[in-house]
Amino acid sequence: MTGEQPGRRCWWAGADPLYVAYHDEEWGRPVHDDQRLFEKLCLEGFQAGLSWLTILGKRPAFRTAFASFDPEVVARFGDVDVARLLADAGIVRNRAKIEATIANARATLTLANSGRSLSELIWSFQPPPRPAPRTAEDIPTQTAESKALSKALKAQGFRFVGPTTMYACMQSVGIVNDHLQDCPARDASEAR
Repeated sequence: MTGEQPGRRCWWAGADPLYVAYHDEEWGRPVHDDQRLFEKLCLEGFQAGLSWLTILGKRPAFRTAFASFDPEVVARFGDVDVARLLADAGIVRNRAKIEATIANARATLTLANSGRSLSELIWSFQPPPRPAPRTAEDIPTQTAESKALSKALKAQGFRFVGPTTMYACMQSVGIVNDHLQDCPARDASEAR
């Protein structure tokens, strides 16, 4: 996002090449695929209390450890898998978050078996459009929609899906577009 393109990218992307690429090519782009949404939901849960850059750097190891976040595979994980994951230095070794990921896989399959997709559920909480944020202070950490999404997911058996975590997920998967008003990536994230 340099050269002749107007505006500046969002402040949080910083200068780390991994973070810049994530900002420019992924964050805020609409995601409707259930497996990708499951991954995003779980990684946002792992991020709770940590830097997203930490999770982003470990994402390849997470994908290997959690079978590319295939809910059908992860739902079958048991005690041996939990022990394996707790020993994997490539990921965040937090028992509650690992067990939540397995529970979330099972909840995703239960949702699918009831005839509803994870995408349908998550995107049903998309808020009406609002003005583009001009500064970081214009971006909330949670909204009425993220609170409602959190409550709906918890009712389905999902874990580590609090309202702030869900708002971060909504930003990440393009349900809301919180790229700053003059950020060159904003327009690409508007295509829903």
